[in-house]
Amino acid sequence: MAEKSVDVAILGSGTAGLNATGQVGPSGKNFLLINGGEPGTTCARVGCMPSKALIQVAEDYHRRTHLDRYGVDGHTEMTIDIPEAMEHVQDLRDNFVDRVLSNSTDNMGERFVEAYAEFVDPHTLQLDNGDRVIAEKIVIATGSRPVVPQAWEAFGDKVLTTDSFFELEDLPESVAVVGLGVIGLELGQSLNRLGIKVSGFDMAETIGGTTDPEVSKTALEIMQREFPIYLGDAVELSAEGEQVRVSAGENSVVVDKVLASLGRTPNVEGLSLTNAGIELDANGIPLYNPNTMQCGNSHIFIAGDLNGEKPILHEAGDEGKIAGYNAAHDDVMGFKRKVPLAINFCDPNICLVGKRYQELDLDNTAIGEVKLAPVGRALIMGQNRGVIRVYAEKSSGRMVGAEMITTRGENLAHLLNWAISQDLTVGDLIRMPFYHPVIEEALQAALNNLYAQVETKNQGPIKELYPL
Repeated sequence: MAEKSVDVAILGSGTAGLNATGQVGPSGKNFLLINGGEPGTTCARVGCMPSKALIQVAEDYHRRTHLDRYGVDGHTEMTIDIPEAMEHVQDLRDNFVDRVLSNSTDNMGERFVEAYAEFVDPHTLQLDNGDRVIAEKIVIATGSRPVVPQAWEAFGDKVLTTDSFFELEDLPESVAVVGLGVIGLELGQSLNRLGIKVSGFDMAETIGGTTDPEVSKTALEIMQREFPIYLGDAVELSAEGEQVRVSAGENSVVVDKVLASLGRTPNVEGLSLTNAGIELDANGIPLYNPNTMQCGNSHIFIAGDLNGEKPILHEAGDEGKIAGYNAAHDDVMGFKRKVPLAINFCDPNICLVGKRYQELDLDNTAIGEVKLAPVGRALIMGQNRGVIRVYAEKSSGRMVGAEMITTRGENLAHLLNWAISQDLTVGDLIRMPFYHPVIEEALQAALNNLYAQVETKNQGPIKELYPL
């Protein structure tokens, strides 16, 4: 058994771990990056990147159903080779993973160790290759894995997760998607557009993470036009010959495969965190300060999906940077976290920015709205479905949040997030230029509706212009 002492040990080579390494390395500290399981980020291997590749294939193929309005003939004869499409997705996925590895762990030499680690005591890690590592500081960034109910494991490969879905060489004829959050809704819609018979289930009463009643209602109406959706009941699986019966309340379907999209659970099993000398919550997750990523007053920091809070790449990257910086320095520094941003790349996009509706003080919040139906550019694009709802403080007019389902929502959500991050008011935003005809004009209409409800107004006779 070999024993090695380092200044910093980083557990996990995903987005959080790599960003932590990016802070520790330049500091001159001696470090080890220790990774159990497949190297490469969750995003590149089984998350946002391969899912977007499949979404693009599905959207392009689905476009054929609208071509007749433009006078294009023969589109009904278009077919798709599913195995070839899946090979394309996998090729892109492998390319993304290779890029991550070639720019990170492939160049670390002995500083990168492929092994699982567990705590022996607060400073000592036992690796499953027989070695031990003694570290002055430790960053835990071991990520997460898909949730699969124990009872469902008996169905073997009939139950898919994102870990197995993107390994398929062909797609089944029918799929039940259980869990209609980001991944479930994106893949469910894409599968339906590729000709797979899809049924969607969720215990929640809404889809896509929406909490605004108008956005939730509109999102459900739009998505139910593509495939049946059953909400509000727990899902049970039972064998039906070579297939699986999926039951929820009074609803039941028989399918070839079930895609379990029930969220992700932190990878804490096997870490022996009880030996780490830090306080854990009821689920065995370390308690930590989100501005420093420090566990109590200890020498241990956590980052990324492990904390179960914000399983989003840019958040994991920020947490890795914070944890890595503090692990590499004597004084622990706090950092301001970014305004929340969540984007579901279904069609239309579902986006959540800043405060969600359920977090608002409705007595002190103004809400602006626009429906996409009459928006000129959306009409031209054949994408005039959805609604945008924007929120501001009534007294100050300061922007605080938004929920929406709209075409090109991914772009509008960024604009609003940046505005909220800069503490801009609705009055500030309506003085920005809005070209014609663009989807941003829909946002302009929502902001004008919002402006009429706030107390703080722009100075000058024309609200859209600054007086000299």
